Amino acid sequence: MADPTQKLSPSQVAEEGLADWRRMLTGIGARFRTGDFAAGVAFVERIGVAADEADHHPDVTLTYPAVKVMLSSHDVGGITSRDIGLARRISEIATESGFAAEPLDQTEVELALDTTAEELLTPFYAALMGEATPSVWFQGPDAGGSPLPESQPPQRWHLDVWVPADEAEARVHAVVAAGGHLVSDAEAPSYWVLEDAEGNRSCICSMAGR
Repeated sequence: MADPTQKLSPSQVAEEGLADWRRMLTGIGARFRTGDFAAGVAFVERIGVAADEADHHPDVTLTYPAVKVMLSSHDVGGITSRDIGLARRISEIATESGFAAEPLDQTEVELALDTTAEELLTPFYAALMGEATPSVWFQGPDAGGSPLPESQPPQRWHLDVWVPADEAEARVHAVVAAGGHLVSDAEAPSYWVLEDAEGNRSCICSMAGR
């Protein structure tokens, strides 16, 4: 049996063949279309039972048409065999319940700020945002791969939009079709830099190649 404390790389997670799940920024995520709220509640209850049996608990989001699940092992800061095992069990429950997986319909968003004063600013944004999402991270304005220093107009904030690796290029094409401009794909498939019609830049990111 795999060591439950051993963190798995993105490629190792991919090798597990979890068709319903994708490696996202904060864990492995899945989305299951339940069709209505009552069915979603029943599904969440079964997930809860499976999680208690495994002594490993996911983050679950219940909406009217779907249930989203995110798994990670916070004690090691990544994905372990515990997440893989529970993901398989949740997929089994979804199949038994007749719920279709929609693995590509997932997005996580981070706000990134170019700054040299991370220690000074962190308490401010922690107090400002509280438990709100998206998360915020800080990078030096001269950080390797930063898309912002040469941008016009000058820009310090940008969006990092995380999608499943096999959805990333489609998302890039959709943004370009919607009037965006591809600035750079030099770091693809880890990230692409795009800008809107006024030159504001953002990144579409995936776990591929990391």
